[in-house]
Amino acid sequence: MKDTPIVILNFKTYLESTGERALELASICQDVADETGVNMAVAPQHMDLHRVSEAVEIQVLAQHIDPVDAGGHTGSVLAECARDSGADGTLINHSEKRMQLADIEWVVSRMRELEMMSVVCTNNVMTTAAAAALGPDFVAVEPPELIGSGIPVSKAEPEVITGSVDAVKKVNPEVSVLCGAGISTGDDMKAAVDLGAEGVLLASGIILADSPRDALLDLVSKV
Repeated sequence: MKDTPIVILNFKTYLESTGERALELASICQDVADETGVNMAVAPQHMDLHRVSEAVEIQVLAQHIDPVDAGGHTGSVLAECARDSGADGTLINHSEKRMQLADIEWVVSRMRELEMMSVVCTNNVMTTAAAAALGPDFVAVEPPELIGSGIPVSKAEPEVITGSVDAVKKVNPEVSVLCGAGISTGDDMKAAVDLGAEGVLLASGIILADSPRDALLDLVSKV
């Protein structure tokens, strides 16, 4: 998934990206990926994983995996179940679903064992460096105060991206850096890529747009 700039759209729990609307949104992402050649992935709610994965060819991620083996863990999200539901990987440690360091390491390792993709979310340069040491496929840097704000981290705190890219190169150059928080336009994504990120992780800027298709096309128009 590292051939072109990367866009991961996190569906969160918006009604606009739930159920049938999740299918519609995933199909829009598929169409834009086909039209532009930009790599796209979607992270629907767990209840929608199977039907979304059946409907599109782009990669589908779980929003979270719990650090548990099969057994008595009622309410937990099992990695093998997510995989069998069509997930190609998972987000880990999103700011809305924080995890302990040992649990992050557990899930990253399980993703590696199952040959699934891991995207660890971080909030600053230090946590990005720590996450890179665990060897995920991606770290996605998202200062939580900017999430959903409409203020892109690439403009408000560009040093977070450049510092994270430098830290990852020193710790584990095989790990790719994504930029999150406030990303919604083509200028935002271009700024993130120009700062060294290989793509973006975003949500509301696309999901809540009047036309998610037009918003996505604008997002990738300058990279």
